[in-house]
Amino acid sequence: MFENLVNQSASKALTYDINNNFLPRAILFSGPETSGKLTAAFELSRVLNCKEENYKKSFNCMCSSCLQQKALTTTNLMLLGPRDCFLEISLAKECFLKAVKNNESYQVAARYLFLRSVRKLTLRFNGILWEGDSKINKIGALIESINENLEIIDFPRQLPDFEKLQDICQHIQDYSADLEKSYLYDSIPINQIRNLEAWCHVKTEEGRKVIIIENADRMQASVRNALLKILEEPPESCLFILLTSKRNAIMQTILSRVRTYNFKPRSLQEEKEVLERVFHDNNYSASIYDYLLTFLPVSPDSIKEEANKFYKAIANRQIPETAVIVKNCNDFTPRVELRLFLRYLMEAEKPLRNSPAGCEFAAKSVNLFKNCWENITLYNQNPNSALEILLRDMSALNKKMQGVMK
Repeated sequence: MFENLVNQSASKALTYDINNNFLPRAILFSGPETSGKLTAAFELSRVLNCKEENYKKSFNCMCSSCLQQKALTTTNLMLLGPRDCFLEISLAKECFLKAVKNNESYQVAARYLFLRSVRKLTLRFNGILWEGDSKINKIGALIESINENLEIIDFPRQLPDFEKLQDICQHIQDYSADLEKSYLYDSIPINQIRNLEAWCHVKTEEGRKVIIIENADRMQASVRNALLKILEEPPESCLFILLTSKRNAIMQTILSRVRTYNFKPRSLQEEKEVLERVFHDNNYSASIYDYLLTFLPVSPDSIKEEANKFYKAIANRQIPETAVIVKNCNDFTPRVELRLFLRYLMEAEKPLRNSPAGCEFAAKSVNLFKNCWENITLYNQNPNSALEILLRDMSALNKKMQGVMK
């Protein structure tokens, strides 16, 4: 088990606890982004639901449960939490098409990789979780379009000819991008925790229910408190797996109810091995995250250039063309581009931190960046309007603090 988790010692601790029946009903995977936490959570779900006697020795088990778990089509699994899925879907699509076009030996693995990358997004839109939400009909239409195309390339079907396969994969990518941009939350809605609680108490026909909550540190207070009530006495047939890259941001009362498994930062060489084994790319030597960023519609360097242009204009008491900046950043779609833009603005402020006034300005700017992020991602504000508000507020702050920006 955990053969698909590359260069993580946490797999040994998990294997020991599984073999000795020490695994509690609520656990936390803590570690950096791209360290394999979600991969480990999916694999743990597979192991706990495997029907074969020898499941502990083989990731390649072909029992019906393992096939469903590996394809992420099992009804015993719930996945919640915000995530930027676009880049992984784009990367997995390219890997899959390359494998088919060149008739590579890893075609099956690449096919699973693409299917799973899409379902890491669609699983978050399970109808049980979204019951009672006014957006469910619009979401359902997109999910149906994605699933209709996935069915054509899913196992055990024979793949269509390559030209048609390219079109299908592009449709899947486009529908997925629309789903993520329009409906994926930045914090789990509280109604989903309430719906989850009801689902947890419905007895499963077989196996064990597994609930994975990604980026658990980004839950609002009301959501954390609702989850805490479930974790105080989780149903016996359920396992809760919380994932975080910021353990210190998890509420202490939640930490007291979970066992933590730590995922270490991988070295650059170890990350290169992941890229080779999982994505079959032997020519890239940077981090996994930087590799993913190469699949953005706009390059990180171009986004950084736009952020610096925006910052310098404010510092010089000029008015930048926000509409042009938004256009050059592809309307901040996918939204990871917005995250990068705001991060580069914070980097531009670093020299200010050498003075007390500069530190105060940078601290206050963080709230302005957060407001800009929420205006777009939570309140669906037009990116140009949100940037104009950020421009107004940063200019006012700079004037108030007597032109601290340089």
